[in-house]
Amino acid sequence: MRYFEDLTPSTGAREPRAWLRSSRPRISLNGRWSFKLWDSAPDGMPKVEADWGELTVPGHWVLQGHDRPRYTNTAFPFPIDPPYAPDANPTGDHVRTFELADFPLDGAVLRFEGVDSCFKVWVNGTEAGTAKGSRLPSEFTVGHLLRPGRNTLAVRVHQWSSGSYLEDQDMWWLPGIFRDVTLLARPLIDDVFVHASYDHVTGAGTLRVDVLALSDAVVRVPELGLVVEPGVPVTISGVEPWSAELPRLYDATVEVPGETVELRIGFRTVAMVDGLFTANGRPLFFRGVNRHEHDERRGRALSVEAMRQDLVLMKQHNINAVRTAHYPPHPAFLDLCDELGLWVIDECDIETHGFIYTDWRGNPADDPDWAPMMLDRMRRMVERDKNHPSVVIWSLANESHRGRNFGDLAAWTRQRDPDRAVFYERDRTYEFSDFYSLMYPPLEDLEAIGTRTEDVPEETAEHPALEARRRALPFILAEYAHAMGNGPGGLADYQRILEHYPRLQGGFLWEWIDHGLLLPGATDHVYGGDFGERLHGTNFCIDGLLFPDRTPSPGLTEYKKVLEPVRITGPNPLTIHNHRTHTDTTDLQFHWTVEEDGVEQATGHLPLPAIPPGQSATVPLPSASPSHRERVLTVRAVLAKDEPWATAGHEIAWAQFVLEQPASAPAPAAAPVVESGQVLKLGGGEFDRTTGRLTRLFGQVVDGPELDLWRAPTDNDNGQGGRNGVTQEWRAAGLDRLLHRVETVDVHDNELVVRTRVAPEGLGVSAHTTYRWTANDDTLQLTVDVQPEGEWSGTAVTPRCSSWPRVGVRLTLPSALENVQWYGGGPGEAYADSREAARVGRYALTVDELQTPYVVPQENGSRIDVRWAELTDADGNGLRVSGTPLFQLTARRWTTEDLERARHRSDLTAHDHIYLNLDLAQNGLGSASCGPPATNQHTLEVAPYTFTLRFHPHS
Repeated sequence: MRYFEDLTPSTGAREPRAWLRSSRPRISLNGRWSFKLWDSAPDGMPKVEADWGELTVPGHWVLQGHDRPRYTNTAFPFPIDPPYAPDANPTGDHVRTFELADFPLDGAVLRFEGVDSCFKVWVNGTEAGTAKGSRLPSEFTVGHLLRPGRNTLAVRVHQWSSGSYLEDQDMWWLPGIFRDVTLLARPLIDDVFVHASYDHVTGAGTLRVDVLALSDAVVRVPELGLVVEPGVPVTISGVEPWSAELPRLYDATVEVPGETVELRIGFRTVAMVDGLFTANGRPLFFRGVNRHEHDERRGRALSVEAMRQDLVLMKQHNINAVRTAHYPPHPAFLDLCDELGLWVIDECDIETHGFIYTDWRGNPADDPDWAPMMLDRMRRMVERDKNHPSVVIWSLANESHRGRNFGDLAAWTRQRDPDRAVFYERDRTYEFSDFYSLMYPPLEDLEAIGTRTEDVPEETAEHPALEARRRALPFILAEYAHAMGNGPGGLADYQRILEHYPRLQGGFLWEWIDHGLLLPGATDHVYGGDFGERLHGTNFCIDGLLFPDRTPSPGLTEYKKVLEPVRITGPNPLTIHNHRTHTDTTDLQFHWTVEEDGVEQATGHLPLPAIPPGQSATVPLPSASPSHRERVLTVRAVLAKDEPWATAGHEIAWAQFVLEQPASAPAPAAAPVVESGQVLKLGGGEFDRTTGRLTRLFGQVVDGPELDLWRAPTDNDNGQGGRNGVTQEWRAAGLDRLLHRVETVDVHDNELVVRTRVAPEGLGVSAHTTYRWTANDDTLQLTVDVQPEGEWSGTAVTPRCSSWPRVGVRLTLPSALENVQWYGGGPGEAYADSREAARVGRYALTVDELQTPYVVPQENGSRIDVRWAELTDADGNGLRVSGTPLFQLTARRWTTEDLERARHRSDLTAHDHIYLNLDLAQNGLGSASCGPPATNQHTLEVAPYTFTLRFHPHS
């Protein structure tokens, strides 16, 4: 059997060990390499010929002009025929020459941090070894193969291998040498294992550093005055513990003659106590996110700067934990987690998801022949990452069903590292996991889990002991709130339940970043199917809180608000709740502001004592004189000083309270309707006598308004393969093909009444819509009444339609009215179930700036709770609209239909108009792209609706 198809993890590789910062000489072999791509695996050793090119290492050849990337979600992009690879197996030969002068050759080690998916190495024409396990390090002893002067390194990389059956991880298949390649002088300190625990009762730390070295070593921790032997436990009184909230690290060294290894030690203890997972004596709560490694141009070949940017953004958005979905990250990422402070679930490089298409027949997880491959991956992860205080849980795999091999992985891991917990979600017996976990459960299921009244899983129904153990486990949401496109909705509902029940110890939102790729010369990010491939996962990889260029999406802003570790409630009493686990509030300052109609009137500082973790404090409400305007109090918690991840003044939490509502103004005298041929004039409006349509508004040429019930479906509207989505229901009800028929245009002395029937082709349902226009000198008022009629509940041949996408009106305006100012929710978009981050204020943006640049165009850009909005031209002339009740505002240069047809942003072409939607409401977003739809509370049901809009001239 060919080496890339056998079940041998590696040949010639050294034993796995920790990733260490050593003083021994090293040479980076990153840079430009000679390269040749073959359609299938060639024979012989790579030899550079005239037809070879070059590429950059670390990197992926499919992102450097050779072949194409492929994205699948669950399906293997090759026949399920384990352990064999297809004959069409793209294979990249990489060759690099380098010079050695004073480098110590004896025992030198060649280290690869990550190669996808299987590779063979030659040094100066002699084979050094082979390895599989794409996101894990491999080391080879090559000193005996090196020579002074010029050396040649050749690496053959196969895209497909037996290892590929373990790497079906919902991401782009990106072959190549994508992490660092380094030549290391022979390690004199071969391995180090730091054990640093913390006693929360006494405040003492205990340190033991196990060292594997060629000679006697010494361990030094200068700040603690420690000079100790390896393997000897030492107890130190009064250490400062490490936590994600306060990531205290102590610099240390391990020394032997000729080598010094630098360590950063964090004292912390994690343990299961009374059915809860604790850190330093207190139950943990994960405000987490799943993170794939992704760069829009470089794929998984991430720079350290990009890693730091990710973690800084996480900290700035109140995220305290990361699950390394679904493989170990670059080791530098964990160094940064130690430094900046995040809890980490470190996940092994195993996922066999594609075997769902064989009903799990042949799944490696339950085949003992695959046990060495799987255990090798677990060992390499644990050994590499064992010295990171941020890593508190080892994850055995992702979405690989059940199997006896996971028992082997769990047993070895607990024996090697008994001081961390073990996690695996997909085996519903949880016999190898320290946690109960699910993905994307409905809220009612989550609440039942919180009270330990959930249904018994089928897998434990006949096993009382396993069921009793499972029901006693703490619960973590491995994945939830699929952040695909516009959304996710319902984050506040999830958080409310997660925080209410102690058993629920938080969760990890899916996922951190959109996996869109930006190819050379392109302006659009690509996703599955953009290369003509027949088997692909479409845009299911575009599901992150960051856009592919690492710009935060509205979903991340919403998540930050929902995750606030300090909660402010009120207004009377005004209460500050510290929901942190380990730190008080001395690092925060609290400020308040009172605004009237969005204009600041008073501001001040709230004097507060330090609030311990888990406790609250009340403060008097700031005093303010009565007003006849809307008066809003905003209270903010901000950093008191600079932190490594944010500057002083960075906002952690905020809350708003409406203290006083504006007084209702008396209704002005009504203006008469004036008929002039085919034109009706009412106040500042001109109407077509036959259709009743508004044609001019305060001198501006307009068209509309008319009832609008449709929106360009979001990814979450569409659901996953039609499951849970509402788009199919909406299309079946004809909401995407509504036609308008005018029934009557009635003119009264001071009122214009237009009655219409809005209905789809081919169906009997309708929305009977009445537009009532009145006016005075400077106001044109429209009251819209919508009455559903017909069989919306379904017939023998038509399905039930239980909701509408939106209820509002659409109006076409001149393109010059591109400047938008509004008073209401902002500054970003918001919807019924994604509105927590919308704060009341005055905002100003252009129409173009109102758009949210989702990779796949869809409904976006709605501003919620708008009191009034102004659309003006460059000279400040235009119109103002206000509403009763408050309304949602959307303005675009393209129609909803344009938005719906577009598959990429470049498909959208601006028209010479602005299309304005003024909505009473829109349906919630939910997260049905992978999870539950919008809840009933956030569903815009088919029902009668009435709302009023008032238009005013603005100059």
